Amino acid sequence: MSRIGKLPIAVPKGVTVTAGKTSVTVKGPKGELVQNMLPEVTVTVADDVVTVARKNESKRAKSCHGLYRKLIHNMVTGVSQGFTKVLLINGVGYRAEVKGDILMLNLGYSNPIEYVINKDLTITCDGPNKVIVTGIDRQKVGQASAEIRSLRPPEPYKGKGIKYETEYVRRKVGKSGAK
Repeated sequence: MSRIGKLPIAVPKGVTVTAGKTSVTVKGPKGELVQNMLPEVTVTVADDVVTVARKNESKRAKSCHGLYRKLIHNMVTGVSQGFTKVLLINGVGYRAEVKGDILMLNLGYSNPIEYVINKDLTITCDGPNKVIVTGIDRQKVGQASAEIRSLRPPEPYKGKGIKYETEYVRRKVGKSGAK
């Protein structure tokens, strides 16, 4: 039995979950999310509690059981609280600013990088060295954060680049001139 899949999902006030045959819709104060489902699992909603059960004991059903429970839990959390990722920019002359729906990044390249902001996300800059990505879809927030980080990942010698706020960059010792 899936340890994650058998856990019930508590639905907070202001959030409604409707489960159909092939999809689950979650509506809340921040927006609406829809997740398509495979026929191997069933979703039931009763008394502000959502449970996910599998129809049989096949390998595919077992693998989908915990996955869909976690996806629905992330949807409920997203429409009620939202998700946030914070990126820190470290380096001389490295900076970020938002202009309309474009994130302008100066990362030491000859030209600034323009990152187009997805309409489902909100990207703000708290100073020139802090980028905050927020949204209701956890996958989109994580994907956008990873794309921004991949433009200049942190390097281990001076620590220059873009890193997550919770990320630890392992520093290396550079060359020594004495022999």
